[in-house]
Amino acid sequence: MPVTPDALAHAEDLADFVAASPSSYHAAAEVAGRLEKAGFTRLDEEAAWEVTPGGRYVVVRDGAAIAWTVPADATALTPAHIFGAHTDSPGFKLKPQPTTGSKGWLQAAVEVYGGPLLSSWLDRELRLAGRLALADGRVVLADTGALLRLPQLAIHLDREANTGLALDKQFQTQPVWGLGDPTQEDILAELAGSAGVSASDVRGYDVVIADTARGAIFGKDRAFFASGRLDDLASVHAGVVALETIDTAAGGPIAILAAFDHEELGSNSRSGAGGPFLEDILGRVYDALGADASERRRALAASWCLSSDVGHSVHPNYVHKHDPVVQPVLGSGPILKLNANQRYATDAVGSAAWRSWCESADVVTQEFVSNNNVPCGSTIGPITATRLGIRTVDVGIPILSMHSARELAGVSDLHDLTRVAGAFFAG
Repeated sequence: MPVTPDALAHAEDLADFVAASPSSYHAAAEVAGRLEKAGFTRLDEEAAWEVTPGGRYVVVRDGAAIAWTVPADATALTPAHIFGAHTDSPGFKLKPQPTTGSKGWLQAAVEVYGGPLLSSWLDRELRLAGRLALADGRVVLADTGALLRLPQLAIHLDREANTGLALDKQFQTQPVWGLGDPTQEDILAELAGSAGVSASDVRGYDVVIADTARGAIFGKDRAFFASGRLDDLASVHAGVVALETIDTAAGGPIAILAAFDHEELGSNSRSGAGGPFLEDILGRVYDALGADASERRRALAASWCLSSDVGHSVHPNYVHKHDPVVQPVLGSGPILKLNANQRYATDAVGSAAWRSWCESADVVTQEFVSNNNVPCGSTIGPITATRLGIRTVDVGIPILSMHSARELAGVSDLHDLTRVAGAFFAG
């Protein structure tokens, strides 16, 4: 079935969003920038806040962003509907003393970040992106554009490459970025130059490698969308687009987008779901609404969190890796993620609630469960439920090539997830 014009436009906008978000820090800035253009007020955590009914707000903490709308009729007991996602993706992070090389090549010293599919990063034009901390106390974003490449060894020199390729994480994942003497060159100068600052002013950095190729729509009936960082910018983008359209005059819950960093590492950081960021924001919002401790607990007891992250579509070449019965596929709707061992937070009540939001949005949903012999990963869902006691449901979209440098999604699923997010925010 051909995808709708709205779904195609949504995918093109996602391609723009991903291109502007090569690092978690860029993603958080892009979330804030888009929402500010939509009328949200950006708040500083170090300042006093005036959060009032009818207001729309966004806060950035490092590589994470939390945004929310307060309905005009909000009280101390108004529940929150939280759409949770994450801004980071598996890949590589720049090491200290990052300029290296040999035999006339300049290379970048990188460390593996999370669990990337290493071979997928070979033979691509790559960029460095992240934040630079400067001597004067400023923090600026940097993005070199296409600069690096991980060249694969020619098959003439490795006749067994097609029977099994295993890269050494230390010695075979250091990308080239130029020709010359590494004692005379400095990759930090490239980074600093991209940010319009001097390399001598850089006192610290958090910089990752990202693919430079733009997201693409293709396939029969234009059903497919391929891009880097769909895990989990697809969900972050869905939350932003849905939140932009909330009418605070219509009442409903406090609608919150929580885009955390460091999910691929376990979420244990000040900007991760395991940290205090969301709890801090909720506390300040309910303080502004005059809630005492009892009223805040009552409001949170009536609240919901949708933990949105990608899940596995059935792979036609590896069907045996999936559950033999429950087999979601691209283009057939967002997924409800379930796991008996609480790797996902979904339960029966959450399943029913998710289906009601899908019905409100006129969206068909699928289920995902792992093959018993192939344990699944986890998400921010169980972490959020544990930290805050909020009823939480794990959902997302099905994709192929998860943790690849370039992942594959269904165009219609991306749009449908945004539609459900809108119904969820509206309550």
